[in-house]
Amino acid sequence: MNGVLAFAIVMAVWTFSDFVSKKTKSLLSSLFIASIIFFVGYLTDIFPDDLLPASSLLGLGGVVVGFIIVHLGTLISIAEFKRQWKTFVIGVSTVIGIGVLLYVAGLVFGGGRRSEVYEGVAQAMDYVVAGIGALSGGTISVLIIQDAALGVGLTSVAVFPVLIAALQGLIGFPLTSLILKKEASRLSAEYRAGNLAPVVVEESASATESKIPAAFRTTPGTLLVVGAVVLVSILINNLTNGILNTFVVALIFGIALRAFGVFKPGILNGIDAYGLMMLAILILVFGPLATVQPADVAALAVPLLIVFVVGLIGIALFAGIAGKLLGYTVPMSIAIGLTALYGFPGTMILSQEAARGAGDTSEEVAAIEGQILPKMIIAGFSTVTITSVVVTGLIAGRIGG
Repeated sequence: MNGVLAFAIVMAVWTFSDFVSKKTKSLLSSLFIASIIFFVGYLTDIFPDDLLPASSLLGLGGVVVGFIIVHLGTLISIAEFKRQWKTFVIGVSTVIGIGVLLYVAGLVFGGGRRSEVYEGVAQAMDYVVAGIGALSGGTISVLIIQDAALGVGLTSVAVFPVLIAALQGLIGFPLTSLILKKEASRLSAEYRAGNLAPVVVEESASATESKIPAAFRTTPGTLLVVGAVVLVSILINNLTNGILNTFVVALIFGIALRAFGVFKPGILNGIDAYGLMMLAILILVFGPLATVQPADVAALAVPLLIVFVVGLIGIALFAGIAGKLLGYTVPMSIAIGLTALYGFPGTMILSQEAARGAGDTSEEVAAIEGQILPKMIIAGFSTVTITSVVVTGLIAGRIGG
């Protein structure tokens, strides 16, 4: 497909989605609207499979996602990171909840693992393991499951997590949007009652107080410095065989470099390339939708339905209870749990949309976003990037076992 045409189509989809989101005051998130358009477009062949690669945005998004994560790290102070330990606990509880309830569902609907089944024939518990990894995780978890399934010749089980990964945003985006809208409304009332302090912009945020030399405070200079941090993060990931994930390391670097005054808060704010970089990483969300085939969805419709219904119950139950015990509101706790379905950048976009929909002034929006965004960012890493990878790595060996 022609690259310019592909780029224009993607921009048209995102423009329309953003328009609908603003008109509905974020009741329908831009991510949800765009996901539906791409999903239907691919299924009906209105959009060619190479639409996103041809636009060059998919490749750009894969390159710059680490840059954005370092940037997000510079938005979080050390004190804020320490305050979010409760969020991390809720995220871990969510992954455990998904695993527990799906395991029970496997016993109820599939009768557990039966020894008399022929080798190379998928059992219910194989789909349970695949569902736990895919529903609670991202690309890494899906790859772990696929490798384990293909290793024992279970092709259908290998396809299963791909379908979950492709479809979970369609479910997670609207649910989170509705729940965050409720939480944002509560915070708005708190702000207007004088119980929620407005966000105070720190003077240290100015570029002149950054320890980066003046020559590197230009757009290319900033990208060079941040890129170097991402490269070090990749190196650490490779040296530890993925135990220390690139994105987790990048986030920690961002937090640490802000704390030591090397990077200003919001390191990428104000550079010329930031807007395009954000658009590019959004496209990563829609990439998996091109792989969905109607026949695959039909063949695995029942297992998919069970995984999503039971998984959502596990998320709501375990995240809600954990959050309540830790002093969070139930809506905020469930929203934290739902990050397992999509992770970054959805965590950032949905938080910002909820704040904009509830706040009337820029100060109010900033105050609401300051309460929601740090929790959602940390939640996404605690579920998708950390806990799910560990859990999936431990249970993947049970496929075909």
